[in-house]
Amino acid sequence: MKVHTTNYQNTFIEVAEDCPLTSGEIPPVKGENKTIANIEFEMISKHPYQYSSDDVLFQVFADKKDLTKSEYTETRKQFFSKGQACLRASPLTKRYGWGIHNDESGKIALYGVETPEYKKLSTDKNIKVVKAMRTSRK
Repeated sequence: MKVHTTNYQNTFIEVAEDCPLTSGEIPPVKGENKTIANIEFEMISKHPYQYSSDDVLFQVFADKKDLTKSEYTETRKQFFSKGQACLRASPLTKRYGWGIHNDESGKIALYGVETPEYKKLSTDKNIKVVKAMRTSRK
């Protein structure tokens, strides 16, 4: 079975061109269930450079499907047997003003668009810089 990945190395994902915010905003909680943005934000902000993109995206899927830990290994194989949208399509980068840095080992951290770290990473010639996907078409 082919295994796909969403992980980047030495890459910075800038906020989308049409992101409405000028600073990183914590995604609001809507109702009882956490949103995709809530789960991603909690994981990455509380544990910078601990998780890969694949780890975060699978955890969102697992939480939304109410999987038990015993189901993770097999379900994760199935999940990544098909291509998945990467964090360039995340609500954090498209809507909430967060850039995502992927280090050399593919572990990720968040940086608000207003921070000096964001500006530094977005102009760093030693890493690949990509834009998040736009919410709307041009």
